[in-house]
Amino acid sequence: MKPVKILQFTTLLAAAASLVLSVWLFFANDGSMDDKLNGIFVGTWVPSILALGAFLVAAQRNGS
Repeated sequence: MKPVKILQFTTLLAAAASLVLSVWLFFANDGSMDDKLNGIFVGTWVPSILALGAFLVAAQRNGS
């Protein structure tokens, strides 16, 4: 498997895990305000993870 494909897969896996954790924190707990805020906070990681992954894939493809 090519390193770029591994990087893409792990980036998508990390973003998906962050999304699932965010939804779980927001909805599945006792409903306290802290859990909801933590769910929102973790949900903001998803675009950051995807942006970092896109940056790393572009750098890998350019040979840097």
